[in-house]
Amino acid sequence: MPFLSQLQRISHRGYFVLRDCLLAFITLSIIIIIPRSTRIGIDRQNPAFTNLQPAVATGPLQVDPANHRYFTDGSGKAILLTGSHTWSNLQDNGGSDPPQVFDYTTYLNFLQTNHHNFFRLWVWEESRWTSETSDNNYWFYPMTPYQRTGPGNAEDGKPKFDLTQFDQAYFDRMCTRIIEAGNLGMYVSIMLFNGWSLADKGGQGNPWRGHPFKSTNNINGINGDPNGYDNGLNTQDLSIPAVTAIQESYVRKVIDTVNDLDNVLYEISNESTGGPGNVAWQYHFIDFIHSYEAGKPKQHPVGMTVPYPNGDNADLLASQAEWISPNGDLGNPPAADGTKVVLADTDHLCGICGNRVWVWKSFTRGENPIFMDGYDGAGYGVGGAGFDFNDPTWVSLRKNLGYILTYANRMNLEKMVPHGELASTGYALAYPVASGAEYLVYLPSGGTRTVDLRAVSGTLTVEWFNPSDGTTTIGGTTTGGAIRSFTPPFGGEAVLYIYQASPSTPTPTNGPTPTETQTPNRNTIYLPIIKNGVDISWLMGVLLMITTPLVWWMNSIMGKK
Repeated sequence: MPFLSQLQRISHRGYFVLRDCLLAFITLSIIIIIPRSTRIGIDRQNPAFTNLQPAVATGPLQVDPANHRYFTDGSGKAILLTGSHTWSNLQDNGGSDPPQVFDYTTYLNFLQTNHHNFFRLWVWEESRWTSETSDNNYWFYPMTPYQRTGPGNAEDGKPKFDLTQFDQAYFDRMCTRIIEAGNLGMYVSIMLFNGWSLADKGGQGNPWRGHPFKSTNNINGINGDPNGYDNGLNTQDLSIPAVTAIQESYVRKVIDTVNDLDNVLYEISNESTGGPGNVAWQYHFIDFIHSYEAGKPKQHPVGMTVPYPNGDNADLLASQAEWISPNGDLGNPPAADGTKVVLADTDHLCGICGNRVWVWKSFTRGENPIFMDGYDGAGYGVGGAGFDFNDPTWVSLRKNLGYILTYANRMNLEKMVPHGELASTGYALAYPVASGAEYLVYLPSGGTRTVDLRAVSGTLTVEWFNPSDGTTTIGGTTTGGAIRSFTPPFGGEAVLYIYQASPSTPTPTNGPTPTETQTPNRNTIYLPIIKNGVDISWLMGVLLMITTPLVWWMNSIMGKK
């Protein structure tokens, strides 16, 4: 054979080069094709890990037309939003100038490890000082969306702000961070304003001193405190048209920056003081965003969070916002009725608080629970002082946010509605129909409990989940047509999942592992087996089957087998 004789004449050096190249390709193919969840030792039998986030967040989100308690990306599947958020995830802050840098990559890895898919991107409107520390040297970076040009110095000792010139670096950071989160399957709510930047709500310092709208801090003649109250509350009540115009210009800039991204939501303001004037101001900007985005390629959900201390949930429900974060009872969440998508945030319920019991109560009442996480405690001037990242309560809470997301993705969430009356515990999401029924019931204290299955015909599968350790136990089957009793096979709280049709258990995605980073790019997802949105791992497998015997054959020819 001419080819055989040619191959035999290859020098040993050339042979080894060719062979090693083929072996490298084989190794790379194996690394790519073997699911990463296997390589990093994830327990595939644990529901907490059988459904990792998709490799990219799809959207833009819209209220699910079939179940207004949740969003959808237009695919027909309802999406639960849940996760941890912390105060420094956009602007570094702390007791130095510049402050200690917040490690955003580590933060994203932390969220991914806990299987979260949502966070609020926090904004602070002041350059220096906060109401939650008396530290006179507490700074923020980047300071504000505006350039500091002078002439003259502001109260913090740096050049005054020019409110007609934006600091492009501020918006670049915002955009890049949202892209990085989206590449890991996470949705981001952009906080546009912050009520804690206007007055001494915490009783320890006055952030208004460092606000660009204070008359001594800008070169534009803007006075956000015309009555001399030493606060900026009038900047959020439509009483100063010049201020409102500047705010509108800023909101337009934010929208222009991120409109092409799919994983964006908007939040008007974090805990503004409230009252009729402030509510009117929030309504104005809800309508403003809707109107401005109507002429853009994409439209994103707008949210209104409850004011503090003068908040009324009725104002949120009466707004044109797609989503809301109300105040309320942590121990007994109200059942969401679908008037709005409810992001139940511990930040507005009780501050830094909560536990896994609240997570499951909130979820089974049709809410989307999110956690105000003190995280690394570095933001001591904005709420994180003394926070213990490794406290077992917070560790378990975070894990259970990931657990509920897994169940939300397994269930036909679009059909699931709070049905507390069907469970003796009062906590249940259910789709009670004759065929294809599903029930997810939370038992806060375990024990024998009943579930009303009279609407169902036939056999149902029973599954138990232990929120304390993340383990799942198959519980056999039961039949419909009656009220049935159930006892968990372990002590303490439990989750009971009863379903008739086989639940969707998505195959783990080959998304980035928590130790990897992504280079942000609007058009390319940096995954080795994805090309133009198409999974090409099958092609790698074909080439692997060809090259493996080729190497063996070459070895046998060269007498080196």
